[in-house]
Parts: sequence; C-alpha cells; structure tokens
Amino acid sequence: MIHKYKQLGLNIVMDIYSGAVHVVDDVMYDMLDYILEPFTPETVCPDFIKEGLKDKYSKEDIEESYNEICSLFRNGQLFTDDCYAEIAENWNKQSVVKALCIHIAHDCNLRCKYCFADTGEYHGSRGFMNLETGKKAIDFVINNSQNRRNIEIDYFGGEPLMNFDVVKGITEYAKEQGKLHDKNFRFTITTNGILLNDEIKEYINENMSNVVLSVDGTKETNDRMRYRVDGSGTYDAIMPKFIDLANSRNQDNYYVRGTFTAFNTDFAKDVLHFADLGFKQTSVEPVVAPETEDYALTDKHIDEVCREYENLTEEYVKRYDEGKGFNFFHFMVDLDQGPCAIKRLSGCGAGHEYLAVAANGDIYPCHQFVGNEKFLMGNVADGKIDMEISKKFERSNVYTKEKCKNCFAKFYCSGGCSANAYNFNGDINEPYELACVFEKKRLECAIAIEAHKKLSI
Repeated sequence: MIHKYKQLGLNIVMDIYSGAVHVVDDVMYDMLDYILEPFTPETVCPDFIKEGLKDKYSKEDIEESYNEICSLFRNGQLFTDDCYAEIAENWNKQSVVKALCIHIAHDCNLRCKYCFADTGEYHGSRGFMNLETGKKAIDFVINNSQNRRNIEIDYFGGEPLMNFDVVKGITEYAKEQGKLHDKNFRFTITTNGILLNDEIKEYINENMSNVVLSVDGTKETNDRMRYRVDGSGTYDAIMPKFIDLANSRNQDNYYVRGTFTAFNTDFAKDVLHFADLGFKQTSVEPVVAPETEDYALTDKHIDEVCREYENLTEEYVKRYDEGKGFNFFHFMVDLDQGPCAIKRLSGCGAGHEYLAVAANGDIYPCHQFVGNEKFLMGNVADGKIDMEISKKFERSNVYTKEKCKNCFAKFYCSGGCSANAYNFNGDINEPYELACVFEKKRLECAIAIEAHKKLSI
C-alpha cells in the first residue's frame, strides 16, 4: 500500500508497511498512478505506462523512473507486503499496567464550555481524592506492573492544584515505594494555572517530568471558552505564570495545550501566538463534541480546518528555516525509527496498559470513560479489575477496525481514540470519522515538514 500527495512543493510517497517515505520527481509521481498493487516488476517498462506518459515525459525519463520504482520494490521500500496482519491475527498480548491517570480532583475552579469532564464532576458529584486512596492507586499499579520498571503517573482533574497536598503526598509515597519495589515513577500534571504560585512551581519543577498547561491561545480565543465560575476570563491571570513556568523549565518538558472549536477554525493564529510569546512546546487540538453544540466541529468545517493546517505548515517551516522554530505536538513524527510494532497496532493502551483512577478510587479504561458505569473496571481498594473489559480493549487494534484496515494513516494514529469511537458510534472499534479526517491531514503536514527538514540539512 502506498499513499502519495503534494505539499510544501514536494512530491511525497509513503510506503505504508515499510514506513519508508520518498520525495520523488514529477515523472515517478505521475507514473505511480498507472501501477496497481500487488506490484510485479518487469524487466522492461510496460507499454501502457509508456503510452500514458509519452506526451509529458521523454522515453529516457520514463524508463529511468520505472527502473527506480523496481529498485525500491526489490529493496523493500515500495509496494511492500503487509507484515502486520499476521501479528494481529495471532494477537496474544500479555499486558501489564504501566500508566495511571489519577483524578486528584473531581472539581474545578473553571467552567470551560467544552469540558468533556462536565466541569470536573464527571457526571457524578464534586469531590477530592484523599491520600489513602491515592496510596492504594500506587500500590495497585506496582502490583499490576509485574516486571516493568518504568511507570507513568498523570495527575488530572478537574483541577489538580485544588488538591495539591494530596498530589505531594502521593508523589512522595510513590517515590518511597519505588525504591522498595525497584520501580521508577515519572510524574505529569495538568493544570489550568489559576492556583499556580512560586511554591507549587518549585515542587512541580523538582518532581514532575512533564507539565500540561491548559490555555487555548489568544486572550479572545481563550476567554470565550475558558472562564471562571463567575464568568470572568482566565488569560490575564494565567499567561504570565505559564510563561514563567516554561522558562523555569528551560522551555522543555511541558506543553501549552489548547483546544480549537467552530469559533476559531483559524487556529493557526493561536498556535503562532504561543510561539510569539516564546513557548517552544505547543499543542492545539480540535474539540470533540456533539453536533448539537454551537462550538462543535462538524463535516462543514473540514475544508477550512484542513486549509488551516496547511497554512500552519507553511509558517512552521518558514520559522524553522529562519531559526525561530518551535514544536507543535501534532507535527512531530519520527521517520527514522518510530514506535514498536505493538504500539503501531494498538495505540495508547487504554483499558489494559493505561488506566484512570477516579477520585473515589474507581478504575476506568481512561480519563474519558470516567463516570460511565458500563466501563467501571473495579476499585483500587481491592486491587482487582474486570478482565473482560480489559481484554476487550487489549484485543482492539487497527485490524479489528474495518475503517482502519486500508487507511494510510493507521500505523501513525493506531486506530484513534477508543473513547471518541464509543461516544460517537457506541463501539471502540468504530472510529470517529471527523477525527480521522483531521488526523490524516495532520500526518501529511507532519511528514512534509520532516521531509523539508531532511532536505534542508
């Protein structure tokens, strides 16, 4: 399987099963339209290809390009066979829990309009995790991680800083237990920044491997959707703190993370606003919401959103070339190595490698399933999980999803978000199509950027 497209003035050809990416000339790019898979090279370029291209290219150029295609085929870099289907067919993954999303607070000091967590309530009641429950969550992940040494802990909410003493208590307990059980804990915290101060910043910088700073972009964009309980905006209060925190971390190991909606499909300006403020690590993602919401992205927004990704790509490489580059999460792709085969097939590991622990200790497949009783897997108090639910997620991969099987992006998105699939289609194996469209466009942009960078060396 191949996928070809044009961007940044480049003719790009992706060979899906080898992972090879080629920048080709016009002759080869056009010739590929005449070749059907499975490809079987011949000694001499077939007459139908010569006839189809004769009015556009010389005989010599046609022969040369065909020979190059044959060479790439023989070297396993073009029209390669699917080596992953057999892995998926014999799927017998023995998962261990290696990451927890700990919901420190089912409450928030903001009332963001698009909040999937029901402004912190998770469709239940507001409340905070106590330290005893947090310690049991650490015990649970240690007991269920088997021989895995590295464990990820994400502090989430609501707003975690509203319960920061418990964050600290869990962190210190995890470090103590890590020494006893030969486990290495890495911590991440997500915050809206309202309660951020110098004392908290110091603790975060000493203990958190990564920080996610929630802000949507410009003051106008941010304050339209992210506001306090009293309706007042948050930009002016948080932005100086975020700039300070990012600088205190040497512009590394953090993300400013925003959401764009139907109200700002020109979101490139928000990404560039972050860059202009000096942020080097950014992420602005499309909102996921029912079409009944006025801020929801729908099929009618596809063209303008895709054009905006292209606009951002142009500016992104311009700034890179000028030595003013920054990282945009969705444009970061590793063309040299990338993830292992299992990761390419199955994605984030929700439900079997990655779990969420609610404020009361209940366990769910991920943070976006919290509060959905159909996916309640257990509680850290007894340390057991519903293996039927876990196995359902473990068995899910790009070959159990019909829409993914023939998609060129499948090994980069790994089948997309299970929560979005369930929330929109009632099935974790039925991907949310709008997200697929945006993912494919971002992937094309990301690969074009990497090709541009490599050609610039």
